[in-house]
Amino acid sequence: MTNQEHEQWRESSFKAIIPFIVFVLFYFGFSLWTRDFSKVPMTVAFIISSATALILNHKEKLSKKIELFALGMGNKDIMIMCLIFILAGAFTATAKAVGGVEAAVMIAQHFIPTQFMVLGLFIISALISLAIGTSCGTIAAIVPIAVTISQALGFNPAILIGATVGGAMFGDNMSLISDTKIAASRTQNVKMRDEMFYNLKIITIPAILCLILYSLPLFTSTTGTDMGQTVLSIDSYIKVAPYILLLIFGISGVNVMFLLLMGIILNTIIGISYGMFDIFTAFAFIGEGTTSMSNTLIVAMLAGGLLLLVRYNGGITYIIRTTEKWINSKKTCETGICFLVGIINLFTANNTVAIITSGSIVKELAQKYNLKPERAASLIDTTSCCVQGMIPYGAQILIATALSASIGMTSFAILKGLFYPALMLLGLIFSITRTK
Repeated sequence: MTNQEHEQWRESSFKAIIPFIVFVLFYFGFSLWTRDFSKVPMTVAFIISSATALILNHKEKLSKKIELFALGMGNKDIMIMCLIFILAGAFTATAKAVGGVEAAVMIAQHFIPTQFMVLGLFIISALISLAIGTSCGTIAAIVPIAVTISQALGFNPAILIGATVGGAMFGDNMSLISDTKIAASRTQNVKMRDEMFYNLKIITIPAILCLILYSLPLFTSTTGTDMGQTVLSIDSYIKVAPYILLLIFGISGVNVMFLLLMGIILNTIIGISYGMFDIFTAFAFIGEGTTSMSNTLIVAMLAGGLLLLVRYNGGITYIIRTTEKWINSKKTCETGICFLVGIINLFTANNTVAIITSGSIVKELAQKYNLKPERAASLIDTTSCCVQGMIPYGAQILIATALSASIGMTSFAILKGLFYPALMLLGLIFSITRTK
């Protein structure tokens, strides 16, 4: 099948979004029925909804629909995301093997007072994500540290991990090298710095409120013992060097996959130099790290395949045209843009895909209702980050869950400690209500 053939989308069709409905009913239905959202694996829910998409549209041959699904799974953006997952898993495994996580915990204990540990993790996570442009990579690097701190100091792990994920989402939304910002700016043909200025108008107050929340005694109390001031050696700084370089070179605009790869190599060199393991053991750690992300990779690819089938059958066109029907002013235009991006993000669990999918129609709506393109880019960027940070099957939550499974964390447990996306949503709603 050629690219021209699979880009020939069908007319608007409600029938095409049935797989999305099946996904929601199957996953959320069974989870609510059993009162346990871990009962239905995300991969199973996507397989069921994907099978539904393949059954629909009897006019097409099954072989063609399967080929379309495979093309969606191999979408460039999906594959890049999967590569980041793989490298992030390997980086985390090697960093843990050389004691980087424990060293980072010791440094955190040394410089951050115990009562500000939650706040500190939020800020550190935000800075790293801002530097490297990816919330997924940041979460993969920092969550193991959050887990170790929670065990050492007795913090509520859901709050610590929630703060980490929230900080990563803040950085992802504001970073000049973030995929979402790049996609939002390019689809609306604006400069990223201009779009970031509009983002600041939306998220400044939510970010301040989040900082205040994570400073309250309600969320900073521990059940453990304050371990006091730790004694640091040069070894501790060497072991966290990969994290520090990740931040420094990320600010310089270095590609995140290159950074993660260099981090893996540096961790390996440190481990071998200190006699912690040999090269073959290092290979084993890298292999285990990559395979630990298998569940996340499968979900990402199945989501990509499902999206292409739904889009080909007219599902995305149906959602877009339905949204357009009740738009009649600048304010309803902004509301419609947010709804459009949000609903696509909700069903695809990929904020970059949601932005790219809706980008062209958002541009048309913005021009029709005299909405500044920088504002339109900011709306789709911020909306996608809000939704992505609040869905239990999003890549960010899945990675955090996978890396904290050893202490029994689930997606919904983490969401209980994740305040920033919800506050960002309130900021977005407030911003739209002020539109004239």
